[in-house]
Order: sequence, then structure tokens, then C-alpha cells
Amino acid sequence: MNETHMNEVRIDKWMWATRIFKTRTIAAEACKKNRVMIGGTNVKPSRMIRTGEVIQIRKPPVTYSFKVLGLTERRMSAKLVPEYMENVTPPEQYEILEMNRISGFVDRARGSGRPTKKDRRDLEEFNGADDFEFDFDFDSED
Repeated sequence: MNETHMNEVRIDKWMWATRIFKTRTIAAEACKKNRVMIGGTNVKPSRMIRTGEVIQIRKPPVTYSFKVLGLTERRMSAKLVPEYMENVTPPEQYEILEMNRISGFVDRARGSGRPTKKDRRDLEEFNGADDFEFDFDFDSED
């Protein structure tokens, strides 16, 4: 089918083609895990979408919103994506992302599991692990 004459396309194919997900399998899994919605309703991977619809994709802690501008089943280069979708994610969603980035330890409850490599580096930086530099010379007898 010629892409200019498409009326609708499967949501999993479109999300893969517009590079929202790396593989179609991951796109389909996101639908099955109720992370993809249209109009607040969870959708199946086989759901047909049309231009003008807004798709919400939950990638915790943020819910992204994309408006469908064009339909395609073929994966495209990143340069072409703006012709097929518009990011209409509200600014407050990005604020949530920024707050999580600032606060660090996003999905790890305090005291659960081993510290991450980042935790160790932060701790070493805080403690100054073996990085002491003295401004005086022990050997001089002045």
C-alpha cells in the first residue's frame, strides 16, 4: 500500500517506524503492559491509528504525548520523524523528569540492594577517598 494513501496503520508499527521504540516487539510489549493510551484508554498493539490522534506513552515517571501527523509502516531516519509526529508532551511532565534527575536514586528505595557504581563514586567524592593533598611538607624542620 502506498503511504500517501494510508488511512490508518497499526500503532505498534507506527511507534517503531517513528523511532519511539527500538523494535516493534518492544512497542507491542508497551501496549500489552498498558503503557500506551489514546484518549486515556489503553490500546492493543493491533489498534489502528489515524492522523490527528494523540498517543500517550508512559515511560515512568513521565507520560509522553505525541500527535500523529502522518502514517507510515517503514522505519525512518531521525530527520524525517517531525513530518510524522509532533511531541505535545506537557511541560510539567519534563519537570517531573528533571526533579528525578536532580534527586538521583530514581527507582531504588533507600537501603535496598547494593549501592550502584554511581553511589560508590559519589561516596568516594564526598569522603575524598585517598585524595588528601597537604599544603605543607612533613620533612622540613622549620
